[in-house]
Amino acid sequence: METHALHRGTAPLLVSLPHDGTRVPDDIAARLTDAARRVPDTDWHVARLYDFAKELGASVIVPVHSRYVVDLNRPEDDVSLYPGQNTTGLCPAVMFSGAPVYREGLEPSPDEVRRRVEAFWRPYHAALRDELERIRGEHGRAVLWEGHSIRSVVPFLFDGRLPDFNLGTAGGASCSPALQQRLLGVLEGQRDYSFVVNGRFKGGYITRHYGDPANGIDALQLELAQLNYMDEDSFEYLPERATPTQALIRRLLETALA
Repeated sequence: METHALHRGTAPLLVSLPHDGTRVPDDIAARLTDAARRVPDTDWHVARLYDFAKELGASVIVPVHSRYVVDLNRPEDDVSLYPGQNTTGLCPAVMFSGAPVYREGLEPSPDEVRRRVEAFWRPYHAALRDELERIRGEHGRAVLWEGHSIRSVVPFLFDGRLPDFNLGTAGGASCSPALQQRLLGVLEGQRDYSFVVNGRFKGGYITRHYGDPANGIDALQLELAQLNYMDEDSFEYLPERATPTQALIRRLLETALA
């Protein structure tokens, strides 16, 4: 069973897009609510948005399946990454709206969650880890860039409107201070998009687990407000919005590679 696609590049950069997948196996889909079958909490079109990264020589890893099957950016023990705040779990039971993912009484059992971890979570993480090690072995360093996106207004998760660009470095623990400062300089040097560093989204499990700047692996997460490249209601990709957004992401990736 195909669980992910990996494009192997030539630069010391790996772009991971763990919430781009939309596939839900039939046996799971049959238990979802009508609203959840639309997989509305997908990081829509991020693989298209980041496609240019291959021109920079980046490796790119993209899953096939929806986060509703298993959330690749959560720890396998499902410990909350944001204690005290609303969030969703390893096999989410609630959507970002707060509404249920499953019809009543049809949520996955602990045994089913473990099976999903084995079938979908582990292969992605094994491929990601191996590619990071290959890159660091070839280049002496690696940058892991986590590409994410979310609706700009999600009251269940945060107050008000999310800034356009939300850069997370686990509070500075997952990448070198120098790299964070260079990326901050890129964001401060433009006026078209609002931004924050280590705000509501400081980086999920992948950023926190794999970031090891002392040993040559810098990991960062960029959470984008989706209205900067798509229609948040129809999920339609909007090239006229996406093109300038891509240009700024490209400057950030080029800075990470510099």
